[in-house]
Amino acid sequence: MKVAVVAHTGKSTGGGLAELRSELRRQGVESPIWLEVDKSRKAPKRVRRALDDGADLIFAWGGDGTVQRCIDAMAGSEAALAVVPAGTANLFASNLDLPRGIADAVRVGLHGASRKIDVGTIKGERFAVMAGAGLDARMIRGADGTLKDRLGRLAYIWTGVKSARSASFRAQLEVDGSQWYEGEASLILAGNLGELFAGVEAFENARPDDGELELGVVTADGLVEWARIVARAAIGTPSESPFMQQTRARSVHARLDRKVLYELDGGARERVKRFDIEVEPAAVTVRVPVDEKEHG
Repeated sequence: MKVAVVAHTGKSTGGGLAELRSELRRQGVESPIWLEVDKSRKAPKRVRRALDDGADLIFAWGGDGTVQRCIDAMAGSEAALAVVPAGTANLFASNLDLPRGIADAVRVGLHGASRKIDVGTIKGERFAVMAGAGLDARMIRGADGTLKDRLGRLAYIWTGVKSARSASFRAQLEVDGSQWYEGEASLILAGNLGELFAGVEAFENARPDDGELELGVVTADGLVEWARIVARAAIGTPSESPFMQQTRARSVHARLDRKVLYELDGGARERVKRFDIEVEPAAVTVRVPVDEKEHG
């Protein structure tokens, strides 16, 4: 097995990349293809280089942004992805019960089970956790940079409180070719995985290997209504909130009455007025703990 590492040098956990090198050697990988980036957007080029060099297994070292960029480049290939979580939220890792410690992450990467998972696409880019337009993108854009470096996950909460006061927009959504929703919205969210943070579910029934995405429209306006929907999410029943409508979709076409920011897997992108979301079933192989397939 030919192993590669794509590492975001701005992210760290445990003993850092030195520990990762040491642990790989200890577990039998002497000379991995070693590729470093200082920004997650540079990762796809390194992934493609690793694939061209014949890598069978690629370790992604970083946060959800790095993992997303690696998945975007790996989708459809025969190589498997292993993750060493080293970011702020690490939603991809937590949703799949991937270990946070370096030694355990390497062990799962080398000897874990192989699970094929779906990915979503939006604006020509793949995501593995969630993509959204509206409040979550504003929250992420506001938290990026110094604030996230200083406060970690608290940065998202802080900017989320401020963003909750922002104006909603009008949306028309077609799901699998049929009109599904028309009205005011503060957030449109498509999920492949369901958990936002520990114990807080955006989609309680999400599965990453069912060939569909979860789709939600949030109509909450202001802090009081957002507090109510967050409380529902915290007890694992967001679909029961009067401020959220949910369905499942293979394809989504969205038209908005004005341009709003969108995000995917925690990375803010541009403002859009129209966008399509589609699922790519079984697009990526991920190494997971051996018993994860039994209860995941």
